[in-house]
Amino acid sequence: MKETMKIQTYSPKWAREIADLFYQSVHAIDPSVYTPEQKEAWAPTPINYQLWAERLSHKQPFVAIIDNRIAGFIELDSDGHIDCTYTHPDFQGIGVAASLYEHLLAKATEAGIERLYVEASLIAKPFFECRGFTVVKNNEVQRNDASLINFSMEKHLHPNHQISS
Repeated sequence: MKETMKIQTYSPKWAREIADLFYQSVHAIDPSVYTPEQKEAWAPTPINYQLWAERLSHKQPFVAIIDNRIAGFIELDSDGHIDCTYTHPDFQGIGVAASLYEHLLAKATEAGIERLYVEASLIAKPFFECRGFTVVKNNEVQRNDASLINFSMEKHLHPNHQISS
């Protein structure tokens, strides 16, 4: 890695690159995990850039940047919901998602969020399990004609101070 990773809050100038990253990340998943039909249902062709621009403007994700490229992004809603966590295929396996998660965790703690929750894909489930998330339930989601499996997971955050009774 030539440059260090920087984590920044979303800027609209990155909307198209983030939409492309999402699409490429999903379609790079090994077909033994998700079929081409499932990946197309999850990340349809063509990419709807207008929809992504609107979504990202609302969600305001944290974005990892390496060598002036978007390496990954993660979203944190005010209620503790982690809606998206994706790393570009060119940057997988070097700690991008871990760094984004640590940044998100610090922001969640700062905001007083007591519980984080996520619907994790088969690929993301081990990532969240390693960070103390537990499976609440298995889900089968229908998108177009494809059925996708994911897992509702949660992690309770401990406040920095002790409350005595």
